Order: sequence, then structure tokens, then C-alpha cells
Amino acid sequence: MLTFILIAVAVILVTIGLVKLVDKFVPQKFKPVLTIALWLLIAFLGYSTFMSVYAPIQFNKIKVKRYQKVIDGLKDIRDAQLAHRQVTGRFAGNFDDLVKFIDTAEYTLTQRRDTSVIDEVLTKQFGVDMFQQKVLIDTLGFVSVKDSLFKNDSRYKTMMNVPVGKEGAKFELKAGFLEQNDTKIPVFETLIKKSVILYDQDKNLVNQENEVISSIVGVQGDAVRIGSMDEVSTTGNWPKFYDTEKE
Repeated sequence: MLTFILIAVAVILVTIGLVKLVDKFVPQKFKPVLTIALWLLIAFLGYSTFMSVYAPIQFNKIKVKRYQKVIDGLKDIRDAQLAHRQVTGRFAGNFDDLVKFIDTAEYTLTQRRDTSVIDEVLTKQFGVDMFQQKVLIDTLGFVSVKDSLFKNDSRYKTMMNVPVGKEGAKFELKAGFLEQNDTKIPVFETLIKKSVILYDQDKNLVNQENEVISSIVGVQGDAVRIGSMDEVSTTGNWPKFYDTEKE
């Protein structure tokens, strides 16, 4: 971009010089046409130079605003999935099941307490009361998953819909298990392509955005995602400031 700007500025300066040369050396009858043509070229190059700086700035503002809304939606999906795993031991593989779960499921409220009970074997062996420590889990009651996560908000019913970008777009959702040390660990992943979120933006800028390789400087890769089907993770691929930024 900097190279283009420097070239455009150089061409503008050369064109201005040509205008002066035309005014000085070209016959009077040709001056109006050439002068107008050169000034039009100057105006075009000036506009192109301005847009080469302005367009990426505007693109970045739109991108950050849209990503923030998408990330907020992905966090809702993650919260719902973590609740699903806590209650069922696995993640939901589709949104219909996840919404139904939120509508109907309950957390079990428990209390852990330590207690001592007589060890009958040792008591008989030693002739005195011998005790062993035990942990008891008491069930205190139940609480609705829906009330716990969303209170009176019904946004979970439409959390599969991408809130910005191409109309009608929906998040992709996958779930399954990874095997580690002979243990199956539940995993899930939810994502939406950047090209869908930024469908109406400059394609060259979108292509550049797809090439971001680090979540420290931007949203990594060609999609905004949370979770992973390849590793045990429930984090997103975005920089930390998206977790604190408010609209």
C-alpha cells in the first residue's frame, strides 16, 4: 500500500509539472484539451490515493464491529454447550438439541461434606472405636439451565443465526470426542467464515483478512470460531480485546 501511495504521489507531481510545461510550450489551441485531461488525471490519482488509505480504515471499523457481535453470539453458544456437557457428559451436535436442552434441563445443586463413620473391621480388630473419613454429597435442589444462563432473555432460541453479515447465515456446529490415553473427551466447534460476515466488503481486503495467522494481532484464519474438533479447547481464535470491548 505504501508503495502505491508513493507512486501515486510521484505521478501527481509529474502530472502537475506536465501541466506547467503544456501551459508554457504547447500551442494555444491544444492547451485547453491537454490541460483538462491532465487535471482529470491528477484528480483521479488523488482520489485513488485517498481511497487506498481511507478504505482499509473503514473496513477495519466495520470488521471490528461485526466481529464483536459474532463473538458475543459464539460465547452464548459456548456457555450453552458447557452446560450441556456438565449435565449430559457430552456436547450437543446440533442447535435443535441444544435449544431443547436449555428449555428443559436443570442443574443439580449439591453440597460436599466430610464426615467420620465407625470402621467396623478395625474396631473389631483393635477392640476400640476406629473411624474412617468419608465424603458425602448431599442434593440440595435443582435450578433451570435456562434461568441460570439467560434469565428472562430468549436469545438462545436464535443463537444459531449469525447476527451480522450475509442475511440468513447460520453458524456451523460440530461435536464429538477425542481419545486421549484411552479416555474419550468431548469436544465441539462452532464457526462462521469471515467471507460471510464481510460479504459486502472489498474482496481484496477480505482476502487479506483471511490470511491473519495469529490471534494476538487479529482473528486467526478464514473464520471466527470457538472450540476445536482437533484439540481439547473451548476458547476462541480472537484477540483478548474482543472479550472486553463494549458496543
